[in-house]
Amino acid sequence: MDALKCENLTRDFWRKRVVDSVSLALAPGDLYGLVGRNGAGKSTLLKMLAGYLAPTAGAVEICGEALGPCQTSAHVGCLIEHPAVNPSLTAFQNVMVRALAQGLPNAKEAAARTLQAVGLDPAARERAAGFSLGMKQRLGLALALVGEPDVLLLDEPFNGLDPEGVRQVRELLVGLAETRQVAVLVSSHVLDQLDRMVTRYGVIREGRLVCEVTADQVAAECTDYLCVETPETPRAVAVLQQRWPAASFTVMPNDAIRIGADIASEEVGRVLLEADIPVSGLYTHSRDIEDYFVALMGGTAPVRGKGGEKDA
Repeated sequence: MDALKCENLTRDFWRKRVVDSVSLALAPGDLYGLVGRNGAGKSTLLKMLAGYLAPTAGAVEICGEALGPCQTSAHVGCLIEHPAVNPSLTAFQNVMVRALAQGLPNAKEAAARTLQAVGLDPAARERAAGFSLGMKQRLGLALALVGEPDVLLLDEPFNGLDPEGVRQVRELLVGLAETRQVAVLVSSHVLDQLDRMVTRYGVIREGRLVCEVTADQVAAECTDYLCVETPETPRAVAVLQQRWPAASFTVMPNDAIRIGADIASEEVGRVLLEADIPVSGLYTHSRDIEDYFVALMGGTAPVRGKGGEKDA
């Protein structure tokens, strides 16, 4: 059974479609990164999944239970946009109020445990009004964790955190997914942190989920490889395959040859030169995770090689 599932989720605002027929599913233990430009519809999608906003069309299921419009679930914890923090209360009181509202039998113990999990226990007795942005973010995450939910919906959870805080939150989320099989949906622009934790990605562009990829697929796409450009591609591939039969050689859409093996460029150039095959380009293709997702989001990203940059 899926921990979270939505089908054809759609939301219109004043005749403008902000989220357009999005369908996705998270299994227990999934760490899913939602990536997109500002205004792509990420926060609106999360609000509909959380029950904060009624969809124009579509359906949401949490742990097998179909939710009605603006119906929330005790199985879901959320941190969307601004943390729902009462500034006049202390950190401990904020979490206690949430625990009592959920009817937890040991509310005081649950509040203390949750604050410790997010690293906020030293400031438990301080009023939230004096908290920095990062401390408010930690408190918002603590509120989302009250009741040990099966699904976490997090919108920019690393916002305002220092490096130590980022690492602590990242390790907490990974631990929840691995030990308690919590399904975590994270919307973030901090791609290097998503790269360290998520198992799958979804790319949202102009309200539509345009692509879903696994972390392994992203790693493969962002791996450096040797690229050969020649006007005699078929003959070059044959010569290279004969010289390195265990290596993989892929002809790209632009007729360049991608070499999937650790072979020195000097050796490749020498072999082709001896076969009288002209070479117009020989370089290491490099694309980092930022370039990869910028391209998927509809932007343009450079493809970097030793010979300079080429437009992707």
